[in-house]
Amino acid sequence: MQTRIFSREYKLEAVKLVRECWGTVAQAARDLYVHQNVVRNRVREYGDDPSQSFPGKGQMKPEQLEIERLRREVAALKAERDILKKAAAALPGTRYEVRVSASS
Repeated sequence: MQTRIFSREYKLEAVKLVRECWGTVAQAARDLYVHQNVVRNRVREYGDDPSQSFPGKGQMKPEQLEIERLRREVAALKAERDILKKAAAALPGTRYEVRVSASS
């Protein structure tokens, strides 16, 4: 079964119809030929934050953008840490290395 992709305008119109015309999610879902959960999730998402609802493909909410930026930063810092650990282990004279000279 192929996934249908709906535009932001279509989703907003579906929410508007549920809130203003039909009143029930079940009736709206039947008329729009989608599952009730699809309509229910759209109404809930719109109710949480109408200005940020349905951001679209490739567009993230500001919170998601910040989380993604922080994930990239953490990955970069971990890579830098691992490089420094390997360099410290390869260098002689680190604080973990003890040299003993044998004098006869």
